Amino acid sequence: MLLPLEGVRVIEIGQALAAPLAGVIMADLGADVIKVEKPDGGDDARGWGPPFGPDGQTSLYFYGQNRSKRSVTLDLKRAEDVEALHRLCASADILIQNLRPGVAEELGIGPDAMRARHPRLIYCSIWAFGDRGPMKMRPGFDPLLQAYGGMMSVTGQPDAPPTFCGASINDKATGLFIVIGALAALRRRDVTGQGAIVDASLFETAAFWVEGQINQFLATGEVPRRHGTGAAVIVPYQLFDTADHPLVLAAGNDRLWAKAAAVLGHPEWAEDPRFARGADRVRHRAELIPLIAAEFRKRPRDAWIAALEAAGVPCAPVHDIAEVANCPQMAAMGLIQDMPAGTPRLVGLPLSIDRQRPAPSRPAPRLGEHNRELLGRD
Repeated sequence: MLLPLEGVRVIEIGQALAAPLAGVIMADLGADVIKVEKPDGGDDARGWGPPFGPDGQTSLYFYGQNRSKRSVTLDLKRAEDVEALHRLCASADILIQNLRPGVAEELGIGPDAMRARHPRLIYCSIWAFGDRGPMKMRPGFDPLLQAYGGMMSVTGQPDAPPTFCGASINDKATGLFIVIGALAALRRRDVTGQGAIVDASLFETAAFWVEGQINQFLATGEVPRRHGTGAAVIVPYQLFDTADHPLVLAAGNDRLWAKAAAVLGHPEWAEDPRFARGADRVRHRAELIPLIAAEFRKRPRDAWIAALEAAGVPCAPVHDIAEVANCPQMAAMGLIQDMPAGTPRLVGLPLSIDRQRPAPSRPAPRLGEHNRELLGRD
């Protein structure tokens, strides 16, 4: 399989999640990704365990975000190591960094300095709060941005405290936006011959996740509130308990709502003026949801799912992680991949090209494993 980014070289000066995620996407798509790590321990994520991989020291988390890459160690406080970085960048197309705000400039490897020496380089920075403004210099982690960016305020039950999303979605989506920006800039360079500076931040990503709620506030002046597992503008569109296990019902339009009401044994609900149209159901949410919940509690989950699916109503069981990992669809899609050299099985890249999922080219590297190959030193 000819991968689309073969021939592209990426320098990744990153740790934890956002920058390494951007790097691993490009690596799995065929780019030569060189991970630059500090000599004393490397990427902090190497130690984020247990669980650890076969060596007992490298976290499974690190394996997942750093496969298909090569690793070199550079102390960027030393002039000779900065010069070694420049030598790597001389043949590079993209640089990705998520150093603490201001550090790249202090080290002399900020975007202006690097672009002055390497005008074709696409220089990508990942920030916590952005490349300008009063919070530019603040560091940040995903939970902080879930809080600051408003996501927590609309997540959780109405009568309970705000809560986090269980996945690091700001980190991951920021990495995705960096990939999008970098590849768009690479395409533009094909035309102009010039590199670019690409910036993304966890704050911008957090605001993007709640853009609908922000738009609602801007239009109405009303502050959106939490609806538990429900949606603000679609009803019913949420979790319900059954006689044994919960399920999620997603009656996303009036046609599906009429089918769901029939399955629940109350076709008249679809004609009730309180519930007939989407806006009516939103206004009368407090009346409708208890009626639906009472019906769902009468039968077990699998019986309801069978009936809803037969009627063409979108629904799903609430899987735990083991159920997701072992579900037939996961196997059919081949999303869990065997890694090279006997390293642990991992979830692969969530896309296919010509119906084939890109396979990792190498396991996650040992710290400085490629120093001799790329730097000419151990």
